[in-house]
Amino acid sequence: MSLRIALAPGDGIGPEIMEATLMVLHEMGVGQHVTFVPVEMGKAVFDRGESRGMTEAACRTVEECGLVLKGPMETPKGGGGKSINVSLRKMYGAFANLRHFRTLPGVETVYSRAGVNVNFYIVRENIEDTYGGIEHRLTNDVIECKRLISAPGCDQVSRFAFETARASGITKVHCGHKANIMKMTDGLFLERFRVIGQDYREIEIADVIVDALCMNLVIRPQQYQMIVLPNLQGDIVSDLAAGLVGGLGFAPSANIGQQVSIFEAVHGTAPDIAGKGIANPTSLLLSSLMMLRHIGLLKQAAMLENAMLATLESGVRTGDFGNPAKEPVGTAAFAKAIISHLGKAPSSVSPVPVPEQDVPTFVRQARPLNNPMLRTFTQVVNRVVGCDVYIDATHGPTEIATILGSLAEPSPFRLTMISNRGTQVWPTGSVYTECVDYYRVRFELKPGMAEKVLGQAPAIALLGRIAERFFVTDFQVLREFDGRPGYSLAQGQ
Repeated sequence: MSLRIALAPGDGIGPEIMEATLMVLHEMGVGQHVTFVPVEMGKAVFDRGESRGMTEAACRTVEECGLVLKGPMETPKGGGGKSINVSLRKMYGAFANLRHFRTLPGVETVYSRAGVNVNFYIVRENIEDTYGGIEHRLTNDVIECKRLISAPGCDQVSRFAFETARASGITKVHCGHKANIMKMTDGLFLERFRVIGQDYREIEIADVIVDALCMNLVIRPQQYQMIVLPNLQGDIVSDLAAGLVGGLGFAPSANIGQQVSIFEAVHGTAPDIAGKGIANPTSLLLSSLMMLRHIGLLKQAAMLENAMLATLESGVRTGDFGNPAKEPVGTAAFAKAIISHLGKAPSSVSPVPVPEQDVPTFVRQARPLNNPMLRTFTQVVNRVVGCDVYIDATHGPTEIATILGSLAEPSPFRLTMISNRGTQVWPTGSVYTECVDYYRVRFELKPGMAEKVLGQAPAIALLGRIAERFFVTDFQVLREFDGRPGYSLAQGQ
């Protein structure tokens, strides 16, 4: 039975590079095993007022197929719908973004000219972090973006990375993070990476702070084989990595989930050259190659990879890369050149071994009856030890402390800290600390109350009293988990 794959050509140059990609796949006989089902997504859907950027029929097809091949898509700037790329990944739980960055023959870069061979993977967490898009205007002057990191989300992406490393013969995996500053969120990401890594003893694990990672990638990229990162940092570092190998036009992308996986070109829609037939289809072809491996067409994937390498090696190029002394070809001619190299192998780089496996092994999982609930920590003892109240105020810290200290008198809590933009301004601090109209006010259990078992009701009662004097913008109960604080200190505390 033929596998069904949802096909979304995309916007701008998307239809042209998709046509070229399908031309190559057809000549390889992929159509014997796969049926592509067109779906409507992108600019035209946004323009009709559908904020998701995809029709209801497209959503149903994606869920039925479990596989998507898509071109680049335009997202409304500023107001309007959210990124369709992000929406697809998040709606369908495609939790791991896998990208392979390597030096390609015929694609000249600073590193290729220096004889430096770039060849590493980035695995980016795809669902959480600031990409939840949870934002609020809190005061006249302050807007927040909420960052969410979960233990199950960390576990999923780390395990996928180690499984991919094991299958690919990778011997060392790094975790990129900013746990020196974001000690709880990035700290959890790093901790779970280390825990999951213990199941893969043959693979060496290491970690690197993300700013140092960026420097290291520019100076000596060959020291890395695979890097696992949280969502936002992974997005930024992935684009940096693309710059090392010639740009996003040479960077494939696979978004892998338990139920749905999406293979896409991650470069822009290039509206300035759309319809001219000169776009470079390499990124989408490389993403298709990853898709072939994902569904089990290993022989076809290896043949495509060798043909692409041989084509690039021969000097065939589109106008955005290669030897300027050689006449560029158009999108369709580039695809035909790859077709002409099918069955051939490159000579300047090692060819990919061609396995015998040439029929799909992908099995579509049954549709879940309910939204899956992911859990990592199930036996945790937690208790309420205080609360943080966030207020819209232009008073000075001492005046706020005087008012709120008295409001806390009848409660089990005492005022212990006031911060502004994360920096402590009371009971100690510096008069040089500049403040805005948004304070965090922390209350903790009074001496003698430490052994009391409280629910959240006393904290909410205190919140009600504070709300009579100040505009409350946010509220967070403070809890300990297995005796460890589930909250961070302020800068300077």
